[in-house]
Amino acid sequence: MLKAAGVGVGDEVVVPAFGNPEVAQAVSLTGAVPVFADIDPLSYCLDSAAVEAAVTTRTVAVVAVHRFGRSADIVTLHQIGQRHGLLVLEQGESEAPYSEVGVRRERAAYLSTKLKGVRTPVGCDGHTFQQYVVRVPGNGRPDRDAFARAIKAKGVACSVPVKTPVHRMPEFRRDICLPETERAADETLALPIGGDMSRRELHRLVSACNALGGLLQPAF
Repeated sequence: MLKAAGVGVGDEVVVPAFGNPEVAQAVSLTGAVPVFADIDPLSYCLDSAAVEAAVTTRTVAVVAVHRFGRSADIVTLHQIGQRHGLLVLEQGESEAPYSEVGVRRERAAYLSTKLKGVRTPVGCDGHTFQQYVVRVPGNGRPDRDAFARAIKAKGVACSVPVKTPVHRMPEFRRDICLPETERAADETLALPIGGDMSRRELHRLVSACNALGGLLQPAF
């Protein structure tokens, strides 16, 4: 889509750094330069104000990536695009079958009610919960990783959704500060809600997480 729109050498394209490097790689393949903007801490998608702040005279496009089953603020991004004459593209994630979305939402609602000691998703209108992502409070990555090891030892599958922000990878390293992106990479943990999880497995997940809730104190 970028090539079809004429994006090329000398152009800049605003993209998120929270996620996989494929979007930045696609921009580079056109000869353009990926410019990283920070994310909204609730949706994990591009923050509109950060996007507008990243726009220069060389900016020609923005690529918004929908994350974890939550949509980016496309309306505002299109308004920014109209003000600056930018192409606004969207990239979605592979989605669960529509028949499974309701089940995922039910499981997510149950976890959000029962989990203690982690910060559960906020503002979930329209969320399809491709992943159920929580934040582990404390001292960032060390506490998050310890938390993950502890619940894995109790038989709960979990994963770190973004291990390294793209702007910290050698191929795209930038000397910039994206505080929400870096904080999310250090604190987020994806808990299982898909497939044929039983109620017993959900209970085990809650018990394993809640047993650690008092051990990790917020950093001051």
